[in-house]
Amino acid sequence: MTATPILHHFEISPFSEKLRLALGFKRMAWRSVLVPIALPKPDVVALTGGYRRTPLLQIGADIYCDTALAARVIDGLQSEPPLYPASAPMAPAVAAWADAQLFWQAIGVTQHPDARATLFEGMSAEAVQALAADRAAFTAGLKRPTAADAAVQFESALQMAERALTRQPWLLGPEPSIADFAVYHCLWFVARAGLSDALLKPHGAVFDWLTRMGAFGHGTPQPIDSRDAIAEAANAAGHAAVSVQAGLGFAAGEAITVAATDYGTDPVEGRLVGLTLERVTLEREDARAGVVHVHFPRSGYRLQKAVNT
Repeated sequence: MTATPILHHFEISPFSEKLRLALGFKRMAWRSVLVPIALPKPDVVALTGGYRRTPLLQIGADIYCDTALAARVIDGLQSEPPLYPASAPMAPAVAAWADAQLFWQAIGVTQHPDARATLFEGMSAEAVQALAADRAAFTAGLKRPTAADAAVQFESALQMAERALTRQPWLLGPEPSIADFAVYHCLWFVARAGLSDALLKPHGAVFDWLTRMGAFGHGTPQPIDSRDAIAEAANAAGHAAVSVQAGLGFAAGEAITVAATDYGTDPVEGRLVGLTLERVTLEREDARAGVVHVHFPRSGYRLQKAVNT
């Protein structure tokens, strides 16, 4: 029997909201670990070996990084209702666009001081400053739209969504799909910044869709401590079945590193135990978490043979 999944997340993380809402859509029970919003994150690193994007999905000693993969795992845990319905075959592509493009447009339109004050209400000035420094290092080298460009691009995306939702109940047809959840989390962040009246409500079909999406809720979360999550990994009886597919450039057992190619590019090193066209799995050992399998989507990540030093 599969253990109840553990989501490592923090409250104002848009990508965390994407998975929280997916779990609600599935009406699933899950366990909730709240992680620090900025470094240090020792318990996260114990599970991942260096990857520190939020959220993470944990099932025993299997750690799933990146919501593109975690959503697939959630869908596999409970097939109905589907996140990837047959009626929306292009949903993963639209979701990838939202995660990589619409997300940064949403970040751009929330940079006004009033919006930032709303987002970080309750945080001290020192904490906000520390977060800004953390995110500057986290996204170093990333090409992001200016605030002016983001505003135009975001409005264009809203108009495109409005046209779609005027014709059909969900972005890609008669059923919700992963595309809806990926677009939603970007707009959720804008609404959380207090910009709903100015930016979202003028698009009536989009605003109605947001309300319907939000009504899915978050399922049934149960708070647990991060130390308990680490202990569960250490005490797990095994791992999800994986294998290394031939002809993809790497051999089972090789020491390799995996790193995101856009931001948060901290590499994770381990022994290759799983590789397909869609995902890669490293085995690594931690003093507290024991032997864990860390899973990444293949798209958006660079694999390299580890260099012995």
